[in-house]
Amino acid sequence: MNQVAVSPAKTLSSFLDKYKGQIANALPKHISPDRMVRLTMTAFSQNTALQKCDLHSIFGSVVVAAQLGLEIGVGGQGYLVPYGGKATFVPGWQGLVDLVSRAGRATVWTGAVYRGDDFDWALGDMPYIKHRPGDGGDTWKDITHVYAVGRVNGSQFPVIEVWTMDRVVRHLDKFNKVGGRHYALEKNGQNMEMYARKVVLLQVLKYMPKSIEVQRAVDVATAVDANKAFTIDSEMVVIDERDDDQAGSVDQDTGEVRGATTIQAGEAPPARGDLPMCAPEEFEKKKAGWRNQIISKQKTVAELTAMIETRQLLTDDQKNTIDAWAHEND
Repeated sequence: MNQVAVSPAKTLSSFLDKYKGQIANALPKHISPDRMVRLTMTAFSQNTALQKCDLHSIFGSVVVAAQLGLEIGVGGQGYLVPYGGKATFVPGWQGLVDLVSRAGRATVWTGAVYRGDDFDWALGDMPYIKHRPGDGGDTWKDITHVYAVGRVNGSQFPVIEVWTMDRVVRHLDKFNKVGGRHYALEKNGQNMEMYARKVVLLQVLKYMPKSIEVQRAVDVATAVDANKAFTIDSEMVVIDERDDDQAGSVDQDTGEVRGATTIQAGEAPPARGDLPMCAPEEFEKKKAGWRNQIISKQKTVAELTAMIETRQLLTDDQKNTIDAWAHEND
């Protein structure tokens, strides 16, 4: 009997459906898991190199995007980028701009200057940028400068940063540990402008007020560009400073104390039937952090329970303890 080959898209779709619950646990309320899966499938279908990537690394990258509250491929918020058989989520400069705007305390912008543009700028006590675009250029090699502007609400003067493209290239050479596989250099540098504008924007964001969401996205962007592994929890990104080719790891126990088990990009989460029970000493160790999420209303009882049970199952007594935290002030 002839067997019908299953398409890569069908295989990925079935894989993501299996873990849609875990994706939903990581997502903010304004993004549905169905939408995130559709966006992932669109990006997958448009990139043949991505279709050759390990499915677990794609799942891990989707969870990273979900935790940051960024949509894959929508308005340049972020991208699924293949690195030698593994996928990595790379926040785009548009995603960083959007997160700052959502926080409502500042505005930021970034631009690219091409040969023939009218461009002037200055630092000092009255910083400014004046940019009048000309006819533009055909490739990133026609870019002379990139810049970013940030303005805190109510402030008189902006914070600006201007880099030449030579400086951007030196920055890339310093931190690039994957050579031509770096996303900025693939396909003749088609992503180089995106990379350059993000690098200069990250400099301005150092001086902007940041929400937790913005800080996490900045840290992830920095880690990815430096090819560092990282772990995400509810409030921060912990970057592994050791040399590591596995950039893009994600902690499935979002919100737990640091040092929790990390799921690397190439590792699948276990099926529910294979999960261990949460040992009493483990519950005692982590309950302070979990309780804080309930009483600070970061998570509901149902959300916290679902999150914990992506890695370990709770006993009825442990669930009752969690439920009691929600009624402490009743």
